[in-house]
Amino acid sequence: MDLKQEFIDIYKKNITREGADKLLEYLLSPQSDFFTAPASTRFHGSYEGGLLEHSLNVYKCLKDYLGRSRAKDVYRMNYSEESIAVSALLHDICKVNFYKVDYRNAKNEQGVWEKVPYYAIDDKLPYGHGEKSVYIITGFMRLSREEAFAIRYHMGFSANDADKNAVGKAFEMFPLAFALSVADMEASYFLESSEK
Repeated sequence: MDLKQEFIDIYKKNITREGADKLLEYLLSPQSDFFTAPASTRFHGSYEGGLLEHSLNVYKCLKDYLGRSRAKDVYRMNYSEESIAVSALLHDICKVNFYKVDYRNAKNEQGVWEKVPYYAIDDKLPYGHGEKSVYIITGFMRLSREEAFAIRYHMGFSANDADKNAVGKAFEMFPLAFALSVADMEASYFLESSEK
């Protein structure tokens, strides 16, 4: 099964709330590049389809993290399949239509200058990162408070503009935010690092 179909299958099986169908319709439409966009300009997933692959990796990492007996029994992290799918699959929806292909000069193996493509940021909705994902999703369907905070703070303390106190408080109040942040980092640094 290809990654696009895997995403669609997981989405349709688990995300059934009102508006979910319209959001998926948007992601599949020509107005969205979700399935072909990179996940970053030069780090993890900086290739066509990187965003899709990253979203699925985060979903699998989050499922694994929350499936541990310690997470369930000790930390009482018991979330519905829908909350897990919404938080993981859509946490980076802010990257839809966010990158564009541009060109720069670089020397090839023979030492000759040539134009090579690369991904550049073209942010048409400068509304932050996690908060932009929450904003886009809620245009289609409601999020629980826990889901909204998880998506908003999925970058954790590594976000460029992170208010360390706010991140810590969000993790304390909404454990799904911490779990999603761990899953995002696991996918980014271990499954998708630029060295792999």
